[in-house]
Amino acid sequence: MTGWVKIVGLGPGSDGLVTPEAQDVLAEATDVIGYIPYVKRIVPRDGLTLHASDNRVELERARLALTLASQGQRVAVVSSGDPGVFAMASAVFEAVEEHPDTWANLDIDVLPGITAMLAASARAGAPLGHDFCAINLSDNLKPSDLIEKRIRLSVEADFAMGFYNPRSKSRPTGFERVLQILKETCQDRRPLIFARAVSTPQEELKIVALPDARSDMADMRTVVLVGSSQTRLIERASGRPFVYTPRSVLA
Repeated sequence: MTGWVKIVGLGPGSDGLVTPEAQDVLAEATDVIGYIPYVKRIVPRDGLTLHASDNRVELERARLALTLASQGQRVAVVSSGDPGVFAMASAVFEAVEEHPDTWANLDIDVLPGITAMLAASARAGAPLGHDFCAINLSDNLKPSDLIEKRIRLSVEADFAMGFYNPRSKSRPTGFERVLQILKETCQDRRPLIFARAVSTPQEELKIVALPDARSDMADMRTVVLVGSSQTRLIERASGRPFVYTPRSVLA
């Protein structure tokens, strides 16, 4: 049996947002590898081995996947959202680069998924309708001063922004600092969208003006979208406005 590694995006949470391509790969896999909450989304079946592991062991997961594929197994490495956005695709290629003679010629594919950021944007309207950027606010893999620098430069360039991993029990104060920087540098009432667990039964969506934003509005299941200076609200009778950024910027 010829082995392969497919790095699969499971989307933001709803089974309806898993692509048909990903579903086909999961049906063919002999092994599924991933972070515990994501592996729990996979339905057990005969002939399938589930390898769930804790957070912060991405390289170990990647090495296991490549080792199993070298032995002829069909391995699906699962991530939430899109595997190429702050997820397992980079970890797999980092592991390949460690031992290119052993693993570079394996059958490895990345299967895209719907990111939490894009699912959140769709729920709100079109806040990412013009130029935007995505920033991971976790300082586990990069220094906090680099995060602050990128936020300031993104504000200067007037990007809309998507923030991943804003706040956790181990990082309770970092997002508070991010909000402080935004309030100091933007000095306007641009909207922030706090989108938690989008597409799941626990979904929550809050839209607030920047001066009213608080750090406790976010946790690790929340994606935060920040409008640019051009982002607009269309008020509605339901009380939840449409949020959108126009496609053009006047000279």
